[in-house]
Amino acid sequence: MPLLKSKFLEKTSKEVRIGDRCEQIKPNVFEDCILQEGEEVIGFYINDLSKYSPKMINLLNIANTEFRSERVPKSDMSRGPQGSKQDKLQREKEGKTLVTQYSTIIGSIPPKPHMKRPYASRSSVHAVDSAQAFIKSMLMLAKESEELLKKILPAQHETQKKELSSVDKKWKFAELFTSSISNFNISAPYHRDNGNVKNSVNVILTKRKNSIGGCLHVPDYDVTFEQADNSMLVYPAWRNVHAVTPISISHDNGYRNSFIFYALKAFQETIESESA
Repeated sequence: MPLLKSKFLEKTSKEVRIGDRCEQIKPNVFEDCILQEGEEVIGFYINDLSKYSPKMINLLNIANTEFRSERVPKSDMSRGPQGSKQDKLQREKEGKTLVTQYSTIIGSIPPKPHMKRPYASRSSVHAVDSAQAFIKSMLMLAKESEELLKKILPAQHETQKKELSSVDKKWKFAELFTSSISNFNISAPYHRDNGNVKNSVNVILTKRKNSIGGCLHVPDYDVTFEQADNSMLVYPAWRNVHAVTPISISHDNGYRNSFIFYALKAFQETIESESA
C-alpha cells in the first residue's frame, strides 16, 4: 500500500454563514494525503482507490449502476424552473435548465418528532426487493471502507469502534456507521453535521462523469477537495462547517454521485423502534 504524506491544515480567518450557498471554488487538494491539524490526525484523502483497493472500485461501480437505475427508490431533490411543455421550450430559449437531483438513504433513520415520527427506524428502501443489489453493494463498501480506515488510521478506527460500542447492532450499518446517503448531482450549502457522533469520521466515495464541481470545501482551513471519480475522502463532518461546490454538467449524461457513510449520535442512546 502506498505511503500517504501528511497535509497540515492551518486555521484561517475566512468566515461563512450557515445556510449560504457555496460559490464555485477550484480544488486545492489533489494528492493522496493524511489530514492533520497540529498533532491531531483527523482523516485522509485518496484520489484514486484503484491503487489501494480494486475490490472497492468494483463495489463502487455496482452501487453507482444500481443507484442510477429505476430499481432503487429515490427522493426527488430537483430544483430550478419547471412547468408545462411550453415552459420547457421557453427555458431552452433562455438557456435555463432544470438541475435533476435525487438522493437515497439506507441504514438507520433517527427519531423525528417534528415529523410526527418519534421513533427510530430502518430506511424503507430495505423493504424494496429491486434495491437489494444496491443495499448489498453499499454494505460491502462500508465494510471495505472500514478495513481501509483500519490500515491507514488504526487509532481512528479504534476510536470510532468504541464510540459506537453502545449502539445496538440492529441500528448499525457495518460496524462503524449507522446510516448511508447517496446523492445524485447534489451540492450543499454551508452546514455542520451536528447530528453525527463526535470523534467519528464520514466516508465519502465519489463517482462522476462529464462534470465539474461537487467538491467539499472547508473554509476553516481554506481547503477544497477534488472529489475525483473513484476518490475517497475520510473526514469528521461534525468538526467544521463545510459545503459542496456547485455541480456543472459538461456533456450529456454527465453526473456527480457521492456515496456517504456516517454515524448518528441518536443511536448511542437506547432507542425503541415503533415495532418494539
